[in-house]
Amino acid sequence: MLAALVVAALAWPATGSSRVADPPPAGALAAALRSSGVSAGKTGVLVLDLDNGTTVFGRNTAKSLAPASTEKLTVALAALQELGPRFRIETVVLGSGSRSGSVWNGDLVLVGRGDPSLTRGDLRNLARQVRLLGIRSVKGRVVGDETFFDSRRTAPGWKPSFYKLESAPLSALIVDEAWLDRKQRDRPALAAATVFRRALRAAGVSIRGKPVGGTAPAGTVRLAGVTSPTIARLVDHMNTESDNFFAEMLLKQLGARELRLGTTAAGASVVRRVLAERRVPLAGVRIVDGSGLSRLDRLTARALSALLLSAWKDPSIARPFKASLAIAGVNGTLEDRMRSGPAHGIVRAKTGTTSVASALAGYVGAGYVFSVLMNGNPVPYWTARTAQDRFVQRLARSLP
Repeated sequence: MLAALVVAALAWPATGSSRVADPPPAGALAAALRSSGVSAGKTGVLVLDLDNGTTVFGRNTAKSLAPASTEKLTVALAALQELGPRFRIETVVLGSGSRSGSVWNGDLVLVGRGDPSLTRGDLRNLARQVRLLGIRSVKGRVVGDETFFDSRRTAPGWKPSFYKLESAPLSALIVDEAWLDRKQRDRPALAAATVFRRALRAAGVSIRGKPVGGTAPAGTVRLAGVTSPTIARLVDHMNTESDNFFAEMLLKQLGARELRLGTTAAGASVVRRVLAERRVPLAGVRIVDGSGLSRLDRLTARALSALLLSAWKDPSIARPFKASLAIAGVNGTLEDRMRSGPAHGIVRAKTGTTSVASALAGYVGAGYVFSVLMNGNPVPYWTARTAQDRFVQRLARSLP
């Protein structure tokens, strides 16, 4: 059914009714894009009519370019399709040992499965659940298990400075992005075990051993559990706020769930498969991480617009996908852009900014899907953004 839907979406008839009364002239759109310091040869652009899929405007549509954070759109699409908008990520407490009255003789294992939103409040909830079981004392330790993902804290192609500055350390068990006692820790699972031990004590459960990192042994019993917000809400936060950490964690989640490999590379292969299934043109596309921080990532305007059109036409994910994009002049990374004019309030898009790339891709009302990728060394982000906003305003002006 999915394959049929995708083919129908991307092979939408070239004729038919359109919500666009009079598309802007190509010359007007080209003029809107011109910007000092931004090379026309390193700019890829594609605008499609959302009703019939026809090309309204295109420049260098197949040029392979650094995507910056528009890379997150690929993760959003794959996560919503493969995991489902209502899926939730669980964090559990397992008991290793045996119970004697109110005493647990053994360890408590805190097992993470890649929830990027896990907080101290969640661990307090887990501690209360343990207390409500009647357990008052633990003779062993708290063990933090992060083995659902690999132990790599960053993604391939990142600058060393991106670690912690642009993304928290990646781990299947991480609480409050590894902040503990005003420091962001390099061992997230150990930090999480430490926080859980404190939560247990605060809940009235004494515990003898020190927290450690480790792996849940065989023969454990489930004692408590909490779940993340839905994937739809996690994707919403990732896109609206352009959260690099959430993007990388969701990418590893895809690898772990679909291929039983909680690695960036496994997640990237799942994303690429999803794009291929949806007939997104993959020439010039290279998926290396989820956030767009990698210097190895490449997308094309053609691929981005096809991805966006595919999501729009798919009733199973269209609503959460569109809702995850920032609204011009209203929220997220577009809160301070297009605060007036015809684009205000009707454009939903994903931004992207690195030293070598500036990008904007999304929807202009129900009229257009658009992708703009600008590269440079460096790219003048302010003039690039001004040109992108001017371009989108010109598109919005043509809507009825």
